[in-house]
This record gives sequence, C-alpha cells and structure tokens, in this order.
Amino acid sequence: MSKTKKYLKLSGLEPLIITPETNFVNVGERTNVTGSRKFLRLIKEEKYAEALAVARDQVEGGAQIIDINMDEGMLDGVYAMTTFLNLIASEPDISRVPLMIDSSKWEIIEAGLKVAQGKSVVNSISLKEGEERFIHHAKLVKRYGAAVIVMAFDEKGQADNYERRIEICKRSYDILVNEVGFPAEDIIFDPNIFPVATGMDEHKLNALDFFRATKWIKENLPHAHVSGGVSNVSFSFRGNDTVREAMHSAFLYHAIQNGMTMGIVNPEMLSIYDEIPKDLLEHVEDVLLNRREDATERLLDFAENVKGGAKVNEKAVQEWRSGTIQERLTHSLVRGIDEFIELDIEEARLAASKPIEVIEINLMAGMNVVGDLFGSGKMFLPQVVKSARVMKKAVAYLLPFIEESKDASSRGAGRVLMATVKGDVHDIGKNIVSVVLACNNYEIVDLGVMVAPEKIIAAAIEHNVDIIGLSGLITPSLDEMVYLAKELDKQNIKIPIMIGGATTSRAHTAVKIAPQYRETVVHVNDASRAVTVAGNLLNSDKETYTNSIRADYDAFRETFLNRSRDKNFLTIEQARKNKLQLDWENYNPMTPNFIGTKTIEVDLDLLVPYIDWTPFFRTWELFGKYPAILTDEVVGEQATSVFYDAQEMLKVILKEKKLTAKGIYGIFPANQVNDDDIELRDESGKILDKFLTLRQQAQKSKGKPNIALADFIAPKDSGKIDYMGTFCVTTGFGVDEWAAEFEKDLDDYNSIMVKALADRFAEAFAEYLHEKIRKEIWGYSKNEVLSAEEMIAETYKGIRPAPGYPACPDHLEKPTIWKLLNVEKEIGVTLTESMAMWPVSSVSGYYFGNPESKYFGIGKIKEDQVVDYAKRRNIPTETATKWLNPNIAD
Repeated sequence: MSKTKKYLKLSGLEPLIITPETNFVNVGERTNVTGSRKFLRLIKEEKYAEALAVARDQVEGGAQIIDINMDEGMLDGVYAMTTFLNLIASEPDISRVPLMIDSSKWEIIEAGLKVAQGKSVVNSISLKEGEERFIHHAKLVKRYGAAVIVMAFDEKGQADNYERRIEICKRSYDILVNEVGFPAEDIIFDPNIFPVATGMDEHKLNALDFFRATKWIKENLPHAHVSGGVSNVSFSFRGNDTVREAMHSAFLYHAIQNGMTMGIVNPEMLSIYDEIPKDLLEHVEDVLLNRREDATERLLDFAENVKGGAKVNEKAVQEWRSGTIQERLTHSLVRGIDEFIELDIEEARLAASKPIEVIEINLMAGMNVVGDLFGSGKMFLPQVVKSARVMKKAVAYLLPFIEESKDASSRGAGRVLMATVKGDVHDIGKNIVSVVLACNNYEIVDLGVMVAPEKIIAAAIEHNVDIIGLSGLITPSLDEMVYLAKELDKQNIKIPIMIGGATTSRAHTAVKIAPQYRETVVHVNDASRAVTVAGNLLNSDKETYTNSIRADYDAFRETFLNRSRDKNFLTIEQARKNKLQLDWENYNPMTPNFIGTKTIEVDLDLLVPYIDWTPFFRTWELFGKYPAILTDEVVGEQATSVFYDAQEMLKVILKEKKLTAKGIYGIFPANQVNDDDIELRDESGKILDKFLTLRQQAQKSKGKPNIALADFIAPKDSGKIDYMGTFCVTTGFGVDEWAAEFEKDLDDYNSIMVKALADRFAEAFAEYLHEKIRKEIWGYSKNEVLSAEEMIAETYKGIRPAPGYPACPDHLEKPTIWKLLNVEKEIGVTLTESMAMWPVSSVSGYYFGNPESKYFGIGKIKEDQVVDYAKRRNIPTETATKWLNPNIAD
C-alpha cells in the first residue's frame, strides 16, 4: 500500500492543490491597504463595490490567491476585514480562489477566519512573542482549518542571515508538528526577503541567504513550503521599473530553483527572465548572488543608464542636453546635476540683457519647479538640498558678472535673516530651513550659531530683511527668543519673526513670545511649512494672514492662562509623600568593578553597529522607522538614496578617520538625601557633590507614584551604599571644519550629511559605552545579550537619562557633571552659557543601575517646586524660573 502524498490543499469555491509539479503560486497583493493607496482609500471611504473590483482585477490577472490586509491606524480592522470577506463570498468570480488573511493583529486574523469560506492561509504567526503565544495562535489556526505562514522571527528579532533563518524555521516546525500536531503540508515559511544593493556590506547576502534557507527548508523540513514578498528585494531601485522588474524575475528564477512555492508579487512588475537584456541580467545577478565585491556599485552605475523599457546608449542618456537652455537648467536643478551648470549658465548669461536676469528668470523658473514638486510631496528634502547645491554653484558663477555690472538690487521673493540664538550651537534644522527657503527664491542672511540679540537686531537693520528666523534646540533658547522679541519691540522694529527648533512649540510661541512683540510671531514646525509661512507673511494679502495668526494665538493664550492653576497638581510636599517606594531592605546594590573616573577613546568601526538610523532620516524630514522606511510606499525611494549617500560618507569617515570618539565616565558611591537629591562620594566616603532632581507634580491615579530620579538610589538612612554613574562622550571634533569645506564648495547637502552622521556616532558612542558600563565596568548586567534593535528599544536594565530631557529637564545639572569628571580638561567638550555642549555632536548624562529604574517625564511643575529648587541650589528664584520656565504649570 502506497503512502498518501501530503500536498498543500487550499480552496475558495475551487480547490488549489500545490504539488511538486506546481510551478509557482502567485499571490495578488493589491487588496492590501499597506501596499495599495487606492485600495486603502476605497476601504476608508467604505466604497466596497470599487474595492471588490480591485480583487476581481487581480483574479482575472492571474492571481491564484489574494492577500487581504486591513492594518491601518485609522481603520477598524476587524470591521473592515469582516465586511470585505462577507462581500467577497457573494462574488463567485472572486471567491473561487483561496484567501490569504494578512494582519499583524491576531483579532483581525481571527475575524477573517470566522467568515472566510473554503480553506484559507493565515499570514502570519511567529515566535516573536514567545512559544506560548505561538502555540496558542497555531492551535486556533488549526481549529479553523487554515494553512499558516510562519515568519522567521523569534524573541531575539527578525532573522537576517542564513543561520538565523534555518534556526528559527526548524524550531517553529518542530513545535508545530510535534507539539501542536499541525499538518506539515499546511506550514508555509517566510524566511524574509530583504532589499539588496543598499550600500551596506551586511546586506550583500540578503538574496543569497534567502535562496540557501529556502533550499534547506525544502530538504530538511518535510512537506513544508516557502513564500515571501518579492518586491522587497528591489526597493533600492524604487522609481526605476526596468531594473526592478529584472530583479524580481531573476530573484524568482533562483528562488523557485531552490524550492520557493509561492510569493506576493505584482505580475505587472515582472520581466520574462529570458528576455532580460544580458548586460542588465549580469549586473542584477551579480548583486543577487553576491558574485563580486563591487556588484552594488556597478548595478547602481548601470541603473543610471536604464530608462523606460531598455538600456539606452550614451547619446540617449544625454538626450536632455539637446533641450532649450531653460529645459537644461530646470533639468539640472530638479535632478541635482552640477556637471554642466557653468556651461549652461554662461550660455544663458550671453543671451540675457543683464546677468541678474539669469537668476531672476532662468534659475528661478527651475527652482519654482523644485518648490512645486517639494510642496506636492513629489520631491523630498535630500533632493531639494542637492538642487540647492546646483543653484549655489550657478549663482557663484554669476556673482562676478553681477558685481561688475553693479546690478545686485534683486531680493527675489524676500530676504530672511536666520540665526541660532545666543548660547545655542545647534544648526542642522536652521540650515535645512535656509536651503528650502533659498530654493524658493528667498535670499538668506545666515548669522550662524550662538548669535547675541544685539547682533541679530543690527544685522536685520543693516540687511533690511523681511523676516527674522530664530532657531533653538535647548530650553534656555526659549528665554533668548522672548528677550529678543522684547528688544525688537522696544526699538519699534516691525519685522515678522518665524520661530523653529526642537524645544519650541506653538504653545510657547503664543503664550511667552507673541505678547512681547507687536509685530507677527509664527511658530514653524518643519522645513516644508517654512515656505508657506514666509509667503503668507510677505504676500499682498499678508494683513489677513497676520491678523488670523494673532487671533489664533490670542485665543490660545487666553484659554491657557485662564485654566485653573492648581487643578490636577500636587504641592511639592504632597508629591514627595507620594514618592516611589522601593524595597530597600531586600535590595543589595551591585558593587561596581570600577569606582572613579576614566577617559576612553574608541575606534569608530566599533560604533557602527550601535547606530540608530531612524533619527538620521528624521533629520532629512523623512519619517518612518529604519529599516522599514527603506521600503516605504511614499518616502522609500528617497530614504534609500540618502541612506546610500550616508553609507558612502561613512566609508570615508572610517577610512580617513575624519572623526574621533573621545569620552569620559565616572562611577561613584551615592545615596538619596532630602528626598529629591543624590549625594555622591569618593571611595573614602568624602562628599564630592550633589545632583538635584525634580519630581513629578501632576495628580496621579490611585497607586501611581510621583517619581524623581532620586527615587532609584538607596536613601542614606537605609544604611546601604548605592552607586551612580555619569558620562560625557563626543564625536564632534573636526565636524565643523569638514562641514565648512563642503560649504565653501557650495555643497549644503554634504555639509548637513557630515553633521547628521556625527550626531549618530555620538549617540552610538553613548549606547556603546552604556553597554560596557552594564556588562563590564559596573558589571550589574554582565550576562546581558541584546540585539541592536533591543538596545534601541531600551530593553536593558538600568537607564542613562540626560540633563535637558524629560526625566531631568534642568540643564543646570550639567556643570556638576563637568566638575565631577573634569570634562573640559580631559576630553575638551565645553558648555556654553546656556549649557549647550560644544562640539554639538556630544552626549552627556547619568547611569542608574537599579533594575527598577525606568525612563519617565517630569511634565509640568508648580511654582512651589521652582522656589524649593532655587533654595536647594542656592540661586535666585528668578534664575531657577528661567531654566525651568517651560516646565512650570502656570
């Protein structure tokens, strides 16, 4: 008697039986709200008839399974999934194929399973939340009679290499088959398809590892199948369909050869493998199979010469060069190409009646296209900065001719003074806004950083500016802005102010700054909005706009100031009575392996794995979490491009040692004293200094404490010696000089890139050192094993809060760190009068090792705590108010 063969059997109204002879099962992807804007819009608007048409088109287009996903923040996913599947059931031409019920939320999956007819596929379950949840979900999938996709994901994170893929798949298979009794033929593994050709060495094996893992699964996990989202592999080439289609086809060819059963792929984004041009196929497969070290660079270069449906020759590549002078200039500006700019500008100059017209007519026409594309979301900030680089080179070429003709009267759309206020050294955000405004025909007068109010006022008068733009990152910057507004008003100056920077807000602008100035003050929360605000402040209907801003701010301020001052807040004494009570009797602080202070210098190569790339993209106003942002529907293409540029600069930094990583740390015996203070001593018991902490004062729900950082240190009267650490690290020396070299060459893009990467290295250094503190130097978590993702998610024991951040918003604690560690002498990092660190790419803070310690925010505090704090620090109340002002619950 022969054994019954185990085939994956799925069904809608018709069966789909997958045998070894089945070539490849295509899963339609367009009924997925995360992958199709059109489908998302139809579901949001509950236009289900039109949404059904999308599903019907996929089936008619050859999809053998349709993937249905309703995961979107503004959707009721359970309702949408239930409604749509019920409607599909009444459409025989759609419901004849099996369904893939796709969600990251179990309640949505279960809602789909309850109403799906036939035998469907669940996408997906994994070991991400541990074995208990995995088994629970698998049993329910089995009970509903569905097959299941299992992601190569476990408690440690997503499998990103061959070994991790097979480890997780083997473990998942054994649990499903041996413990759950899940039919092996109903198990479909997704071993993770990741992008290739990203510019990162660790991504070179992404495709090859998938092929190897697929082959291993087919050979070692009997009857199991393999699936994946094929479009992920080509995200580095978003916008170049010819290369993407070739990559998908070549990837599928090799994946199927190794045993891939099914996959999510858009049939319209596939080439016929045998019809892919041989040179393109060679470059693509070099990358997929990692056949040569320079495969990525070669494909990126080759891709530049591929347009439409075929590789074009050198003549076609330069076809745009045969356009009119205006077309060529616009093309150069939009594409950020500076190769021919001087040649074209000279031609335009010779054709113009005077040199200034080239700027006013030709260049501004091109930059208007850039501005329109940026404003409509069709260009992104990194591209705009590259456009500005071309614009600056063009203007620089023209300047001698303009000066010679003594024709420099033009001021374009307007003249804007930009400055980072006194005491503050942060300028990336200001520089980005300057570039964006310049791209929209605004003349920029940039005064740089740490600019005194007197200098700002004098420059505004001297240059006869139309708008003053003020930037600040640290808390004291807000007070400088208030002072400047008062001074401008006192001198009867009538220039509108734009306010921006990380610590600024509409609330602070309306309540604190606007009342000090009779002219208009507007808060601008991002670079793209700056153009609109500047235009509104200067256009012919500006009075209507400024009146509406004033009315809006007046109404906000009145509501803010008339609210009950004491509502939902405790006095400082009440808050202290509700402090966090830890079990100090049964807690024995871990004695550090090292007590005292020590400097450290680290090779930058060691810091690269600790870089958190998500904030890097935020610098460029590309919002999303890394690495998912690289495949984002909206910003993925531009994120990939700027990420590639970052990797190229990273190579230069590491090879030429452009930056240095220097730091100093200290660990000291410590105890909580007077409820909110932390006393630090040396090994002999001599008091070194004291940190003052602030306490939450907001009314908490029953059982919730009002926390201060001091609560995580053992009280002195407990009789136990506890410990606390402090640190300062920097990767900023040399950054300003290197950035200045780029600025000298009119290259704002790389100037900003240098500063953004230096900031990432500083944060990575802080993360690296904190890990060494936990595992070696202090050693309270010596057996810790965490992935980079887990460290970014702060899943470690202990915390490293920093002055100026939510748990300790008082910058006045920084000098205590500087004194304890002798920071300036040992590593050269200094503090400005507003307590900003220089170099900018520096990080300082504290180390708390108590396993109960956690990050939190102080929130608003009352005046009584400010008065109390002033007494504890022995400073005037007015001084304390200045530093704590944004946190006062007025």
